[in-house]
Amino acid sequence: MDSTVMDRTVTDRTKGALVAVCVGLATVVSAVSSLMVALPDVARHTGASQTQLSWIVDGYALTFAALLLPGGYLGDRLGRRRVLLGGLGLIVAAAAAGALVTSPGALIGIRVVMGVAAAMIMPATLSTITATFPPAERVRGVAIWAGLAGGSAVLGLFASGLLLHWFAWQSIFWFTVVVAAVATALTVRLVPESRAPELGSFDLGGAVLSVAGLGLLVYSIIEAPIEGWGSGRTVGGLAAGVVVLVAFAAWELRNSAPLLDVRLFGRRGFAAGMLTVSSLFFVFFGFIFVFMQYLQFVRGWSPLVAACAAAPVALGLLPGARVAPYLVGRVGVRILCGAGMTLVAIAMAGLSTAGTDTHYWVIAVLLWVGGTGMGWGMTPATASITDSLPEAEQGVASAMNDVAREVGGALGIAVLGSVLSGGYRSALDLPPGSERIAGAARESVGAATQFGGPVRDAARDAFVSGLGHTFVTAAVIMALCMVAVVTVIGARRKAVASRRMSLAGRR
Repeated sequence: MDSTVMDRTVTDRTKGALVAVCVGLATVVSAVSSLMVALPDVARHTGASQTQLSWIVDGYALTFAALLLPGGYLGDRLGRRRVLLGGLGLIVAAAAAGALVTSPGALIGIRVVMGVAAAMIMPATLSTITATFPPAERVRGVAIWAGLAGGSAVLGLFASGLLLHWFAWQSIFWFTVVVAAVATALTVRLVPESRAPELGSFDLGGAVLSVAGLGLLVYSIIEAPIEGWGSGRTVGGLAAGVVVLVAFAAWELRNSAPLLDVRLFGRRGFAAGMLTVSSLFFVFFGFIFVFMQYLQFVRGWSPLVAACAAAPVALGLLPGARVAPYLVGRVGVRILCGAGMTLVAIAMAGLSTAGTDTHYWVIAVLLWVGGTGMGWGMTPATASITDSLPEAEQGVASAMNDVAREVGGALGIAVLGSVLSGGYRSALDLPPGSERIAGAARESVGAATQFGGPVRDAARDAFVSGLGHTFVTAAVIMALCMVAVVTVIGARRKAVASRRMSLAGRR
C-alpha cells in the first residue's frame, strides 16, 4: 500500500479514536458540573441540607478520585477498551437509577456508584491516546484532551441549564445516560484495544489505604461546619486522614509493585505538574459548586441564565488550552504555568468582591481571565505528568493526571463548600420572630430563600459574606501553589543546567 494512503488511514483511525474517548471523557467530567446547576432544585424538591448537597456532589468526585489509580491499573492489565466499555455500561445503569430516586440519601448512594464508573472510564481515555497514537500526533491529542477535560465541565453547565428550563432536575441524569450511550457506540466502533500485561500484581493494600485516607479527609472537611472546625471529631478525623495517607506512602515505598510509586514525586517535573493540575481543579470545581448557587439563590437567576453566565470561562479556557503548546515553545513551562495560575488567583480575588447587585460585565471579565489561566496551565502540566513514565505505564501516568484533577476537585468542593457553609451560618442574622424557622434557615440557604421577605434578604446577605471568604481562600491557595510550582520548576532547570555543565567539563 502507498505510504501516503497508510498515513492517511492511521490518521483517520486516530481521529476516530480521539472523538470516541473525548465523548467518554465528556460523560464523566460533565457529570460533576451538570448537577451543580440543579442543586437549588434538588434542595427544594428533596429537602437536602447544605451539607447533603456537598455530599451529593462530592460522593461522586471523592469516589472518582479515590479509585482512579485502581481504574488505571485495571485498564493497563485487562485492556483499556474493555474497562472503558465496562465503566460506560455502569454509568448508564447508575444514572438511569438516579433519575428515579427522590431522597438525598439515595441520591448520594447513586452518585457514589457513578463515581466508581467514572474511575474506570477516565484513565482509559487518556492512556488510549498516549499508548496508541503516533508520537507526532500524541501532543495534539493530549492538548485536545486537556482542553476538553475543563471544557466538558462548562458543557455540563449549559446542558443542565437548557434541560432545567423545560424539565425537572431528574433530566440531568437522563442527559448522562444519553451521552454515555453515544460514547459506548463510538468506543465499540472506533477505539482499538491496548494493554500492558507485564505489570505486577494488584496492590490491594495501597488501594485500601488511599481510599481510607482520602475518605477521612473529605468527610471531616465537609462535616466541619456542623461539628465545628475545632471540635475533637473534626481535628481527629483530619489527623487520622493524614496518618493513613502517610501510612499509604510508606506502604508504597516498600511494595515492589506499588499502586502509586511515590518516588515519582522526587522528579521535579512530575511534582510540579501534579501540583499545578490539582490546584487548578481544586479552585475550578470548588468555584463552580459555590458560584452556581450564588447566581440562583442570591441573584435569583434561572438555571439556564446561570449556566449561560458561566460562558466566559469556556471562552477563555478552550482557546487558552489550544494555544498553550505554542506558548510553551516561546516562553517555557515555568512562565506559562506561573502566568496561568496567577490569572486564576486574580480572578478569584476579584470575584470575592461580588455582591447582590454586582454588574455582570465585571463578573464576565473575571471569569474569562480565570478560564484563560486554566487553559494556559493545564496542557503543559498534563504533558509533564504523562512524559514522566514509559509507554508501558501510560495507564498509570494518565491515572496520576486524573488523580491530580479529581483529588483536587473533590478537595476543592469539600474545602470551599465548607468555608461557604461556615461563613453563611456565622453571618446569618435573622430578624426577630424567626425563631421557629431558624434551624431550617441555618441548615440551607435554599430553605431560607423560600421563606421570602426579611428572612430571604438576610440569607442572601449571609451567603454573599460566606462567598467572599470562600473566594479569598481560593485566591490565597492558588497563589501559594503558584509560588511552589515556579520554585520547583526553577530548581529543576538549574539542576539540569548543572548536570549539562558537568558533562561538558568531563569532555
